[in-house]
Amino acid sequence: MAGRARWFVVGGVALVVVAVLAYWLGSSGGNGEEAAPAPSATPTPSATLTVPEVFDRVGPSVVVIRAGKSLGTGVIAAEDGTILTAHHVVEDAKDVTLTFADGTRAKAAVVSSDPKLDIAMLKPAKLPEIVVPATLGGAAAVGAPVVAIGNPLGLAHSVSTGVVSGLNRSTDKGGLRGLIQFDASVNPGSSGGPLLDARGLVIGIVVSIADPGGDEAFAGIAFAVPIGAALGGDEGDGPPGDGPQI
Repeated sequence: MAGRARWFVVGGVALVVVAVLAYWLGSSGGNGEEAAPAPSATPTPSATLTVPEVFDRVGPSVVVIRAGKSLGTGVIAAEDGTILTAHHVVEDAKDVTLTFADGTRAKAAVVSSDPKLDIAMLKPAKLPEIVVPATLGGAAAVGAPVVAIGNPLGLAHSVSTGVVSGLNRSTDKGGLRGLIQFDASVNPGSSGGPLLDARGLVIGIVVSIADPGGDEAFAGIAFAVPIGAALGGDEGDGPPGDGPQI
């Protein structure tokens, strides 16, 4: 993960409602290549899914992001195509291009971002014929299974699995607090992608990895901003982080 962790201010009543709901959901069970803002009306899944079922459900919501020389991932978070990603993926980029799961390509504008949490929101210039927003919210619990979908090293729509390894983590050197630690494999290009629970709910946005070797290679420890914090809750509030990002 190449970059830093950051945060945004969400505009609009609809997204504020989503932020409140997602924060409530996320805090009630543990510690935890284009469009514009409006919350998903997708019913909250209740049944545990297999990994292929999670991918089938959420894969259409995942996008490839290219911003200058930076490669990352995003997830459609609203019916109108609003996309959540990591701030460092699009930081200072003059040209942001999205590729949706169906192959539709579009330019995108950064409509808001918070560098402190490494979270940004994108508005695509056009949408695919069918927009499939992910369902946001859900609690993270230590030991619970998780799925990450992203574009590591340019390998689009890759899936990895693991468990929640810890909650309320901080990055090295006085970085972010309140992060979800997990062990599903992620690498450069995965930043901004969704971290999903066993019901296919987006419980976090992937932002960084532990990088003891300094080579940006996955060492079994990765971090995600809880979805409540990413949408405007108070989880994860802390000083700007300088841990390795992907």
